[in-house]
Amino acid sequence: MEAVAPPFTGAAVGVPAATQAGAWQDPSRWVGLFRELAAGHPERLGELYDMASRRLYSLAPWRTGSCDLACDVVQEVFVRVAQSRERLGEVKDPRWWLLSVTHRLAVDAVRRGVRRQAEPIEEHPDLAAEPVDYARAVDARRVWTLLARLFAKQREVVYLHHACGMSHAEIGRCLGIPTFTAASRYRLALKALRGMLGSTI
Repeated sequence: MEAVAPPFTGAAVGVPAATQAGAWQDPSRWVGLFRELAAGHPERLGELYDMASRRLYSLAPWRTGSCDLACDVVQEVFVRVAQSRERLGEVKDPRWWLLSVTHRLAVDAVRRGVRRQAEPIEEHPDLAAEPVDYARAVDARRVWTLLARLFAKQREVVYLHHACGMSHAEIGRCLGIPTFTAASRYRLALKALRGMLGSTI
């Protein structure tokens, strides 16, 4: 089985999850970093990668269904950041902007029919938190395996709500869909999960 390689040197898997989680909660830090990039400080791109890559790399497989393709998507996100440098200072919340770009690029990749033999989504190392005991490890593995069976649109909403802490309104803005649609996808995902959990007991 092919290993999942990071898209850049010093990739997300080398950045402590706790470090990125703490940075994610401080919107002013992201706004300041985007403004510095817009002002002509490309050396700050590495810091942005350290802050965002793990979260973006965790989102992409939910849409693509491929961990390898997710690497390509995340790499393209940072290419777009570099190309959009002059407009970054106008972005009100860089966190949702980055997630939205990741979503759009993942959708585009799937629409192009880009496929290659890849590691199953449930094997992705960053999709679940580290369990504290064996029983939780078994339960977590089971849940993530079931999540992989959901439709991509449903998986995506579950991830954004639980891993990113986004409200249905924020998810809607990120994905470019109405709040009602985001909430509906989430409810349908939970209903499907309950059904699958019941059928596997």
